[in-house]
Amino acid sequence: MNCQTYFLTLLARREYSAYELRKKGENKGFDYNEITDTLEYFQQQGYQSDASVAENMILYGKGEYGKPVLKRNCLAKGIAEEVFEQTWLESAEEMESHPLSELKSKAMRKYKLDDFHNLDHKTKAKLFNFLKYRGFNPFAVLRQWQEES
Repeated sequence: MNCQTYFLTLLARREYSAYELRKKGENKGFDYNEITDTLEYFQQQGYQSDASVAENMILYGKGEYGKPVLKRNCLAKGIAEEVFEQTWLESAEEMESHPLSELKSKAMRKYKLDDFHNLDHKTKAKLFNFLKYRGFNPFAVLRQWQEES
């Protein structure tokens, strides 16, 4: 099996960043130049794109995770920070149209809340941890939810 066939087999299952494909190719024992040539060819043909991987990670993670968590996940996959930032700006308009409604309803169910006013200290701390864990600014999100209700 040559490098192109191996990478096509991988990409047929799911999207990989160039960094991930390079590591898999090295682990399989392919030559560095062969891997580089194959990656360049695939990127020219549109088979592989780090921007596409970042876009999918942002779209599937929106509403559940904030920008810092998604950025960290993209950087872990070897996607350049500039690519992530550009993709984030492009998809920000889509995310604005679908504000944190799913996350809000999930938090309301989890903590049995009717509204976000008059929260006791313990529940507020749990809600802050819930939002921080997902990479959101808890003060800004809570303020937004209080204004909505």
